[in-house]
Amino acid sequence: MLKSFDIYSQNNILKIIVALNLLLVGTGSLLYTNRLINQLETREEHYVQLYANSIAFVADTSHSNSGDLTFVTSEILEANESVPAIYVNPDGHIAMYRNFEVPLEYDTIPEAKQKYLQQKREEMRKNHPPLMVEVGNGVRGLVYYNNSSLLRQLNYFPFLLFAILAVLSVLAYISFSSSRRAEQNRVWVGLAKETAHQLGTPMSSLMAWVEYMRSDPDQYDASITDEIEKDVQRLETITARFSSIGSIPTLKEENINDVVKQFTNYLARRISTKVKMSLESQLPATQEVKINKLLFEWVIENICKNAVDAMKGTGELRLNMLALPHQQVAIDITDTGKGISKANMQKVFSPGFSTKKRGWGLGLTLAKRIVEEYHSGKLFVKSSEVGKGTTFRIVLNAN
Repeated sequence: MLKSFDIYSQNNILKIIVALNLLLVGTGSLLYTNRLINQLETREEHYVQLYANSIAFVADTSHSNSGDLTFVTSEILEANESVPAIYVNPDGHIAMYRNFEVPLEYDTIPEAKQKYLQQKREEMRKNHPPLMVEVGNGVRGLVYYNNSSLLRQLNYFPFLLFAILAVLSVLAYISFSSSRRAEQNRVWVGLAKETAHQLGTPMSSLMAWVEYMRSDPDQYDASITDEIEKDVQRLETITARFSSIGSIPTLKEENINDVVKQFTNYLARRISTKVKMSLESQLPATQEVKINKLLFEWVIENICKNAVDAMKGTGELRLNMLALPHQQVAIDITDTGKGISKANMQKVFSPGFSTKKRGWGLGLTLAKRIVEEYHSGKLFVKSSEVGKGTTFRIVLNAN
C-alpha cells in the first residue's frame, strides 16, 4: 500500500531548513563580527596606551633636551586621528583633547568649554576606565577615551545584519505560505469544479426519472415525487455552488429573513428528528443584505451540520438574527453540543482540521472564506464551553 505524499508537510520542512540556514548564517556572522570588534577594541586600547605614554614622555622634564625624541612623541600624539581622547593633568585640569569637536556655542566661552569637556570626560569614564599617565616623580595624569567611529559602527553592524536576516526569514516564510495557499486554492477549486462536472450526468438522469414518475401518478405518489424533485433541485444548487468556487460571485440584494427562513425550513426536515431547530429574528421584516444566495445558504448549511455532528444528532439548534451598530446584521447559530476546547478555538477554521474520524475539515473553512472573502463579513466563534455548546456568529454589512 503506497503512503500518501503530503506536499504541504514538505513545504513546512523546507521552511524549517531555510530558517535554520538563515539562523546559522546570522549566528556565524554575529560571532565573527564580535570577534573582530573585540580585536579592534583591544588594539584601540593599546593605541590609547601608546598615546598616554607619549603624553607622559613629553610631560616628563627629564627628556626636555631630547629634541629628536620629543619630535617622535609629538608625531605619535598627532597620529591618533580616530580615537576620541581627553588628557587630564595631575592638577585635575583638562589639558588636551583629540578627535571630537566642541560645539561653537561652548568653544568661545572658556567656562562653558570646560564644562562641556568635563561632561565628555564623564561620558568616556562610563564607557572605559581611564589610563594612568606617569609624568615623573610619582605624579600621574589620566587619559579618558571613547570608541572610534569605526568601532561604534562595528558594534551596531551585527544587530543590523541580524535584522536583515530576520526580514529575509519573514519574507521567505510569507513566500512559502503564499505558495502553499495558492496551491491549496488550486486543489480546492479543481476538486470543486470536477465534482460539479461529475454531478451533472446523474442529475440529468434523475430529472428524467422525476418526469417519468409524474407521467404515471397512479403508480407513483405525487408527494414522494415532489420530495424527490426537491432533492434533485437541491443537487442542482450544490452543483452551482461547486461551480462558483474560484470565481468572483455575483452579490444581490436579498431579504435576509426570507433566505434564512426558507433554507432552515428545508434543512429542518433533513437533519435528525431528535434535534429541535428554531429561528428567531429581531431584524425588520424587510431587511435586505447584499449576498450570493447559493453560497450564503452553503454557509448556514455547513455551520448547522457541524452543530448537529457536535450534538451527535440530539439537542437544540437555535438561530437568532439581530441588528448590530454601524449598519451590520448578525446571525448567531447556537448548539448544545460538546463545545470547543481553548486549544482548538483557533483551529476550527483551518483547512483539514476535524474532530470527526471521517471529516475532511473543509466545511467551516469554506464557510469562513465565503463570508469574509466573498461577502466582506466576519465569521467567528462567539462563545463556546466544553460540554455545553457553541455559538458561531456571522456578521454582514447591511448597507
